Amino acid sequence: MATFSSLGFLMLFFVGILGSSHGQLQLNFYSKSFPKAEKIIQNYVQKHIPNAPSLAAALLRMHFHDCFVRGCDASVLLNSTKSTGNQTEKVAIPNQTLRGFSFIDGRSITGRRDGRISNASEALADIPAPTSNFTRLQSSFAKKGLDLKDLVLLSGAHTIGVSHCPSFSSRLYNFTGTFGTQDPSLDSEYAANLKAKKCKSVNDNTTIVEMDPGSFRTFDLSYFKLLLKRRGLFQSDAALTTSSTTKSYINQLVKGSLKEFYAEFAQAMEKMGRIEVKTGSNGEIRKQCALVNQ
Repeated sequence: MATFSSLGFLMLFFVGILGSSHGQLQLNFYSKSFPKAEKIIQNYVQKHIPNAPSLAAALLRMHFHDCFVRGCDASVLLNSTKSTGNQTEKVAIPNQTLRGFSFIDGRSITGRRDGRISNASEALADIPAPTSNFTRLQSSFAKKGLDLKDLVLLSGAHTIGVSHCPSFSSRLYNFTGTFGTQDPSLDSEYAANLKAKKCKSVNDNTTIVEMDPGSFRTFDLSYFKLLLKRRGLFQSDAALTTSSTTKSYINQLVKGSLKEFYAEFAQAMEKMGRIEVKTGSNGEIRKQCALVNQ
């Protein structure tokens, strides 16, 4: 069974992008060799996401984590193998809670060229952490050709999905490195609620928390409204309000329409999907998503 090459190929349909001709990425690229490729993927996504809505956030996150390491080349899908002893991106700390691999493996189809290299150390170094400050975020995105508007828009994916306590519990219990200190940028009422009802201990590694409380299954503008109330769950969320430029973008989104957000988010996703595209003889079309061709 031929591979569903790049995760980004699927994401084009997930966010509703239906046209790009940059860097050899375009709709109907396989019109002659595999004319139904896009339609098959589109139908698969539309069929399964309604039955498993939590996968929407999981796939968005996987795509983001894939693109920030060696580009959108599906390197995050590769398994570690005993024969090489190589620890792939899958086992890196930022990726240990990724979900959705079986969804992609379950419907393999020819797509973009995949990478043959996947290293856990690169994932740890390149994927922006939820504890990132504004400087780190700006630098990480700039290295991938993404600007501050892209940073804000792509962070908007936090409007759906959940997180585990370790990704933000330091803000509640030991923000300065001393136990008992709390992040002063976090709304005190929100913090108190998290400690009382969610992450009751700094050692809680299993509890999950909505990133956009009350609206975590709806792709809307609620996340941005919460940021302005100092209720972003991660330090990286709060960091978006520390820059006048990014805060201005947030205010524009909040004052605008949902339709406008959808369109701009889709454009940012498409732009991220063009990071370091492999063409020509670079990479390969995998026969199995999780293994390089032999």
